[in-house]
Amino acid sequence: METLIASMTSAGLAENRPPQTLEESEVEVMGVGPDGKAKAGGLGLWLGLAVVVVLGAGLGFLYLSKPLDFKAPAMPSAPSAGRWAAYAKGGISKLQVVDRPTRLSQLAFNDAAGKPVDLARFRGKIVVVNMWATWCAPCVTEMPTLAALQRAYPDDVVIVPVSVDVDERLPNARDFIGVNEPLQLFHDPRFALQRVLDVKGMPGTVIYDRQGREVARVVGEADWISPESRALFDALVKT
Repeated sequence: METLIASMTSAGLAENRPPQTLEESEVEVMGVGPDGKAKAGGLGLWLGLAVVVVLGAGLGFLYLSKPLDFKAPAMPSAPSAGRWAAYAKGGISKLQVVDRPTRLSQLAFNDAAGKPVDLARFRGKIVVVNMWATWCAPCVTEMPTLAALQRAYPDDVVIVPVSVDVDERLPNARDFIGVNEPLQLFHDPRFALQRVLDVKGMPGTVIYDRQGREVARVVGEADWISPESRALFDALVKT
């Protein structure tokens, strides 16, 4: 028995026994070959995975450590078109909102004495520019309603009736405005204002808010003292 045990533990028999190692497939998964040496492909895979894990952790830390940046939507520069279009009924059913409104600072014409007038001087009030002529029947018909509108809002609204009558008919225009107090006469015999505003027809009326932004316009006759018009201007005064 002693001889048998000695022979099993001898160097010769030990060398003949198979090594107690992992199976070859298991060694390859770990990136090491059966001979104990690192395999290039497997080791590269593990190094790549390690880099991905480290980078992912770093990016996650940066994302979580950065404060969230919620930006409020930009506010419109003027009240929405739909708001004013809702008043287009009754006495002002022809009211329309334009895509490219004109600002007061772009407009100029003359007063009754022939001196230049810049609409920008009325900024801070609701401005109603009305282009008319004594030979325009609808213009003459609606003018008293504009005068009534001016009387209804003396502190918040300014009506600017601009006559396009030729110089020879300016006295007639002055007399007509005289019976429609408290309106004042303004003059533009060359239709320059009408071209700048792109108003195709008369009477033509353009309404601006207190900031000098066009709100809406009407081409054709309107009843400016009608309940619908009063509702519109009540809303404008409050903006």
